[in-house]
Amino acid sequence: MKYLRQILLIVVVLGIAIYLVTPTPVIPGLDREIKTYLGLDLVGGIQVLLEADLPEDADITPEQMGTARRIVENRVNGLGVSEAVVQQAGNRRIVVELPGVEDPEQAVATIRGTALLEFVDLDFNPVSAGTYIQTDYPKATAPIPPEDATVIEDQVFHTIMTGADLRQVTVTADQVGRPGISFELTAQGTQIFAEHTTNNVKEYLAIVLDNQVISAPVIDEPITTGSGIISGNFTLEEANALAVQLRYGSLPIPLRVVETRTIGPTLGEDSLNKSLVAGMIGLSIVMLFMLLYYRLPGLVADLAIIIYALITFALFRTIPVTLTLAGIAGLMLSTGSALDANILIFERLKEELRQKRTLQQAVDLGFRRAWPSIRDSNIATLITCSILFWFGSAFGATIVKGFAVTLFIGVIVSLFSAIFVTRVALNLLFSNYEPRNLPRWFGL
Repeated sequence: MKYLRQILLIVVVLGIAIYLVTPTPVIPGLDREIKTYLGLDLVGGIQVLLEADLPEDADITPEQMGTARRIVENRVNGLGVSEAVVQQAGNRRIVVELPGVEDPEQAVATIRGTALLEFVDLDFNPVSAGTYIQTDYPKATAPIPPEDATVIEDQVFHTIMTGADLRQVTVTADQVGRPGISFELTAQGTQIFAEHTTNNVKEYLAIVLDNQVISAPVIDEPITTGSGIISGNFTLEEANALAVQLRYGSLPIPLRVVETRTIGPTLGEDSLNKSLVAGMIGLSIVMLFMLLYYRLPGLVADLAIIIYALITFALFRTIPVTLTLAGIAGLMLSTGSALDANILIFERLKEELRQKRTLQQAVDLGFRRAWPSIRDSNIATLITCSILFWFGSAFGATIVKGFAVTLFIGVIVSLFSAIFVTRVALNLLFSNYEPRNLPRWFGL
């Protein structure tokens, strides 16, 4: 058969797409679940805006912000909050979106606790655990202690190093069997720690988390191994929570929560339902128009649009792409692009038929002469999508970014469905058959 290879390709792609949109598909070697990821505005959740907690004139490098973004993302995932969207916005801010979280307060507390760990020299001053102290590590705003907390305000202590020098953190037991946090330092941290403990034996060294003393042991002897245990009056749950904060909290710069926005699950579900209804109504009307106006080619176009929808949805689940209201808008717009390509082809086809071409000639010439317009318009759309994606990534505009991603993927798939699927279907349909009444079947 002349079009056997093209037909096999379409069948294979369509079969894979149908499998991927089933409830529980499995891809060998892929260690995550394939499912539909819905955004904050469709399932509810929280959006948190973080900002570098340093003076405006402080020098913040892109590497520091990039590291902070990765740490925030790991910390959220480490506490079991999945599908988080964490991206940098400008050179001082990070946007965190947590769709579908069951406990927004816990998620906010996890992000709010920036876990800035400091190893602080207390000299010969014993300080009890839980006390809030001031350190000389630069922070634009210090954490606000609770009203009943013990606070030392008349003395500033020296920070010898921060949690950025932590390499590994695990939950363990201290010498008397109480839960504690074991840590290992980097090579640089080991050298700093060894020098300080060697020169300050019998002095107090405080382990401070966000200006609160967690533990303040006496340096009995030099510690040169680069490892130690943070002991305190912890429960096992508190030790686990603290370990997660430290493991994913050795921030190169302190962060503070600037803004928190919460969307209820009811509102998100309502938006999702209305979007689905609107999409189905719009798609049905467009498919009906194609069928009534273009008759037989319109039916082929409708089948191509169904194939387009299946492939696009399968890609969204596999990549994965988080669908938002803006993303659904991009998907609908790309559907219009697919139909627009079919309309250009069919109008060219009808022009050729009016010139008394045979049906096979009209199909070939229609595709050939419509292709430059389809190509140029879609290239312009893809360039626009790239610009929008860059803008959304650079300035934290997740709505713009989601729109750009879904539109970009949709346009690529629409080219495949309009140019390849529609053309193969028309050629296959008319290679051995030509309707007797062309005006009736082609809307001439």
